[in-house]
Amino acid sequence: MDMGNNAASLYFKSKKISLIILAATAIICSRLLFFFFRDPEGPNLLIVAGLALVVYILSLLAYLFGPPKMKGAGRLLAAICFQVLLVAGLYFGMK
Repeated sequence: MDMGNNAASLYFKSKKISLIILAATAIICSRLLFFFFRDPEGPNLLIVAGLALVVYILSLLAYLFGPPKMKGAGRLLAAICFQVLLVAGLYFGMK
């Protein structure tokens, strides 16, 4: 049994899960942003999806090119905090 191949598989599975978590939090943050505007018609799904894509891409860049000292869960947590701060900044900037 080759342990090196198993470790590489585990690494890619962990990275895939991290990217899925980033995508889910981007959608949640985008949806919450438009929820707080209290539009009587509700948020447009296309606009929510577009903003979620932008938030995801920016947080992905922060996740991939973040400080090299941060590894694993710390880097993921920093990217999620980046998403929350980005959406909060957008909310107060648009309000």
